[in-house]
Amino acid sequence: SSAASDVYKRQRKCCRASRRNQRYGLAPLARQGIAIVLSDSSDIDWTDRQVELLDAALALLVALGRAPTMTEVAREASCSKETLYKWFGGRDGLLAAMVRRQASKVRGLPLGADGLDAAALVLRLEVFARDWLQVIHGQTSVALNRLAVGQAGHQRHGLGDIMLDNGPAAVRSRIKTLLEEGRSLGLLAFDSPDEAFGALFGLVVRDTQIRLLLGEKLNADDALVEHDARLAVRQFLTLYGTTKIRP
Repeated sequence: SSAASDVYKRQRKCCRASRRNQRYGLAPLARQGIAIVLSDSSDIDWTDRQVELLDAALALLVALGRAPTMTEVAREASCSKETLYKWFGGRDGLLAAMVRRQASKVRGLPLGADGLDAAALVLRLEVFARDWLQVIHGQTSVALNRLAVGQAGHQRHGLGDIMLDNGPAAVRSRIKTLLEEGRSLGLLAFDSPDEAFGALFGLVVRDTQIRLLLGEKLNADDALVEHDARLAVRQFLTLYGTTKIRP
């Protein structure tokens, strides 16, 4: 029957996507139930060419005001569609990689071989906060967030789920590692890493993101971003810092 044929085609498509993800080291988004995205690692080892392609795709998204097609990205980045499918598995995989690329700009600093002390923890938190503020002020993040919000409740491309799993989740994973290291050294005191991260998120972002999404033009010069980042970290340490680090 026609219905049975459609089910068979969908099953074959999912099997091909799953094999392609296994072949190229991609992992499925569990919430989507289909094979679409990247490895679970929070730090992706992209080649220079892949970064160039993803940045071109993000610029295209800003220009178009919507998620670009594979054909549009291939044309903009001067590459073949076959290369896109090989690297990203499909359009949703490409969108996830774009989100992960944007999230990777919130870099922070590695712990380093010398470990962590009070000064190093403060510095890493301030760098993270500064990077985060610079990223959310950018046109690319505003465009991604507006598009995801506009698609909320729809199943067209699942960009909201992709954003949640590859944007904030990727940042949360990196920062929770830093927070837990600070706790193990007696510099921070909290019961739940998720609670501590949520507090840090609120102190850094405040109402900035929603105001940007609503079209308000906010001052994002380096001096103001640096001030806001340091203020957020001081406030966080007042809440969660021990006497070894509390300002």
